[in-house]
Amino acid sequence: MDTIYALATARGRAGVAVIRISGPAARMVAERLTGSLPEHGRGLRVVRNMAGEVLDEALVLTFAKGRSFTGAGVVELHLHGSRAVIDVVLRELSEQPELRLAQAGEFTRQALENGRLDLSQVEGLADLVDAETEAQRRQAMRVMSGGLGRKADQWKRDLLRAMALLEAVIDFAEEDVPVDVTPEVTATLERCRQAIQVEMDGVVAAERIRDGFEVAIIGAPNMGKSTLLNHLAGREAAIISDVPGTTRDVIEVRMDLRGLPVTLLDTAGLRESTDAVEAIGIARARQRAQEADVRVHLVTPEEVGTVTEGPKDIVRIGRCDRYSPGLSGVSGLTGAGVDELLSAISDRLSSRALGAGVAIRERHREALSVGVEHLERCLSIVSEPHGALDLAAEELRLGVRTLDTLVGRVDVEDILGEIFSSFCIGK
Repeated sequence: MDTIYALATARGRAGVAVIRISGPAARMVAERLTGSLPEHGRGLRVVRNMAGEVLDEALVLTFAKGRSFTGAGVVELHLHGSRAVIDVVLRELSEQPELRLAQAGEFTRQALENGRLDLSQVEGLADLVDAETEAQRRQAMRVMSGGLGRKADQWKRDLLRAMALLEAVIDFAEEDVPVDVTPEVTATLERCRQAIQVEMDGVVAAERIRDGFEVAIIGAPNMGKSTLLNHLAGREAAIISDVPGTTRDVIEVRMDLRGLPVTLLDTAGLRESTDAVEAIGIARARQRAQEADVRVHLVTPEEVGTVTEGPKDIVRIGRCDRYSPGLSGVSGLTGAGVDELLSAISDRLSSRALGAGVAIRERHREALSVGVEHLERCLSIVSEPHGALDLAAEELRLGVRTLDTLVGRVDVEDILGEIFSSFCIGK
């Protein structure tokens, strides 16, 4: 393993800057600059170059092998965060023959290679670094803390148990097996299949939490869509005009809506148009509205009831400030009804977010889907009166290995260990 180094905090002026060194030569190299260091601990040290010139005074943290984030020996230099200090220390480290500059994500890769994180935790860590909202943070923490790995481990244990039962029947086909293993195998496979299916179903919601929900504001021209968007965004994101057809393209504004990442879409006014450019905008508006997670329909009082409200639809009277006070609606000009509208949008999106699990990426969904297919084929074979159990065991083995790509690998010794602990083979 190489010994790598890099600035671990953002560049620029700051109170503290952290430079991380990770690998077998980390402590040795750091001691050249700071003097003796504990194997695992912290201390205040003067940082010098090879000529003995003082570069800075730093808090130095040392982590013994196996007790650091990367799993390797790690030294962190907590320096004063000026550009000059950062540059001179990085330059000094670049001249150390045992070190090389880390590549993007390489500290985390060391953690993966050293068994400190599994692959799903690495993905969760990436999402945590990119998190902008509370929902994104919570989801990333669930994954980074090993939520998917723990579920995968439980599925693996259950499926290895079922595989061991099938292998035992196959190995002793010519002898009397004391019990019929089919009910236990079937129950185990069905339980795992259902649990995996639940995680698969939650991937879409999890992806929305990570990438953001889309809320489209739609309606006829001059219904206050752009004014409402600007009010929600807190800035002039869209041009406002009384001229119909001013909005020609979809305007997007990203915001944090009560902890959920949301992209608001201001769309072209929906009407029949002979203007070629406006017609393109209207077509795009219809398409984005169809794909959106929530559609806010702004209508006139006469149009209330003409729009069918589905699970994705919220209907409000637009520019309600123009009508009598008794009519409820929403106005981006006065702010009337905005809080109630945001609550309605938040409720719709929160209900969708509840379906998210710890499988949060398309890669996860694909692996889970293939795994379920193998389990279903295994169940089909086992349910047959004289099913070929060797084929069922192979389907199960493939299912385990496919699912295991989420976080790790399957060892043949695991199967043997389960067999030996469950049956008195050799007695």
